[in-house]
Amino acid sequence: MPILVFIFELLLFAIGTYIYLFSRGIIKSSNPETRERMEAFRKSNGLWMRIAGLALMAINGANIVIQIGEWLR
Repeated sequence: MPILVFIFELLLFAIGTYIYLFSRGIIKSSNPETRERMEAFRKSNGLWMRIAGLALMAINGANIVIQIGEWLR
């Protein structure tokens, strides 16, 4: 069971990373129409997405480090 929790925490960390990178404009689309919609969404919601992405990464990163520390004991 602990391995499932670990995988779930890694997944949430990856989602947080994606949200943060998207909010910074690093992730882009090759389709021009989609790129315009992504840019408009990013400009109107970028602040809270950066905060949410960083919070997800921080919380799950700490949980991952703690869980690995418990495994190594």
